[in-house]
Amino acid sequence: MNGPSMHQLAQDALRELGEMFSRLPEDAADGLLDAIVAARTVALHGLGREGLQMRGFAMRLFHMGRNVHVVGDMTVPPLGLGDLLFVSIGPGTLRTTETLMQIARDAGARVALITAQPEGAAARLADVVVHLPAQTMANDQGSRQSVLPMGSLFETAQMLFFEFAILRLRERLGESAESMRARHTNLE
Repeated sequence: MNGPSMHQLAQDALRELGEMFSRLPEDAADGLLDAIVAARTVALHGLGREGLQMRGFAMRLFHMGRNVHVVGDMTVPPLGLGDLLFVSIGPGTLRTTETLMQIARDAGARVALITAQPEGAAARLADVVVHLPAQTMANDQGSRQSVLPMGSLFETAQMLFFEFAILRLRERLGESAESMRARHTNLE
C-alpha cells in the first residue's frame, strides 16, 4: 500500500485542527452565544457538508430547549424582530445564502455567519461573524494545503466548534446532560 498510513493521516489532520483552534480568540463563540440566547427563534442554514454541520448544531440547540429550525424544512416559521438566522458560508460568499440573509434582515431578524473568510461579501450582511481560520474550497489549492480534501478541515472544525459552543451554552443556561437527554427523541 502506498501513501501515508491512516495513523499518520489522523495525526496530520488532528495537528491541523489543533493549530486552527489555537488561533481562535477565547471569546470566539461569545457573540454567537449571546445572539442565540437573545433570540426567540433560531433558524440555521448551510449547504453541502456545511449544511450537515448546521443541522447537527440545530439538533443540539433543540436538546438545549431552544426554539430552533433548519431552513428548508416545512415547519420553519417566518423570521422577524427578535429572531436569528445563523448561516454557514465557509468560502465567504454564496449568493443564494446571501439572499436568505438579506430576506431575514429585511424582516428585522438578526443574522449570524460562520465562515473561514471574514472579509467575504456575506460578512457585510451579518450582525455576528464567527471566523474559523480553516481551509475551504475557496483556498484548497496552492502550496499550503490541508491533508484533508477540499473544505473538510473547515467542516470538521465546525462540528467541534459547535460542540464546544454547546458546552459553554449548557453552562450558561443551567442545562445538564440529563435535561438535554430528556429532550432527545424517542422515535428511534
